[in-house]
Amino acid sequence: QVQLVESGGGLVQPGGSLRLSCAASGFRFSSYAMSWYRQAPGEERELVATITGSSTGGSTNYADSVKGRFTISRDNAKKTVYLQMNSLKPEDTAVYYCNAQFGYLGYWGQGTQVTVSS
Repeated sequence: QVQLVESGGGLVQPGGSLRLSCAASGFRFSSYAMSWYRQAPGEERELVATITGSSTGGSTNYADSVKGRFTISRDNAKKTVYLQMNSLKPEDTAVYYCNAQFGYLGYWGQGTQVTVSS
């Protein structure tokens, strides 16, 4: 049974930091590209960051809006992907979703809320 379980969301003040985690099970984690998406109320889901699987060296890519502030990483031994978020802004407020993708195979987590507010 495939599972992606996100954690680490919460309320943080502008300029603060959070680290999201996504624990995976039920599939060959190291082979999958892992991504974080986010969806704010009334908006479409957008791609935040991606890290490729082990066969392509774990390269990373980021949305322009988070470059220099967010860092995606993975621990294949723990089957976990992380999103370190620094210098958070109110516009980062959204539900953050973990995604696993391998060709046409894709899985989603249930999401974790991140709220940036003073």
